[in-house]
Amino acid sequence: MIYITRKASFNAAHKLARPDWDDEKNNAFYGKCANPNWHGHNYWLYVTVKGEVDPETGFLVDLKWLKDVMNTYVVDKVDHKNLNLDVDFMKGILASTENLAIAVWEQLYAPIAESGAILHSVKIYETENNFVEYLG
Repeated sequence: MIYITRKASFNAAHKLARPDWDDEKNNAFYGKCANPNWHGHNYWLYVTVKGEVDPETGFLVDLKWLKDVMNTYVVDKVDHKNLNLDVDFMKGILASTENLAIAVWEQLYAPIAESGAILHSVKIYETENNFVEYLG
């Protein structure tokens, strides 16, 4: 079994606030992330797939293909967007990095599986110090 990872970046805005909580409770829990005027991050997305190396090509997957899948199913949908308002696969979901990682996994799982590879992990850096890794 071999693992290979592709990295992509995107910029997006979001706000952390539960609609069933008032502003005071959201601010107390989420702090500056509940800013009513939103805030943004320069995210880094790492997608790791695993499987066996094809003896004919020497590849697990073509990294250009993986880049295209990541762009089509995720990056093109989130880059320079508001995660709360503009992203179809985040509608109705609190836009935490944890929930974003799960939603990205759900976007990528099927197209990667169709290639014969297995999606191993989705890792998203929200800041240089904070990241989430989801293993399905």
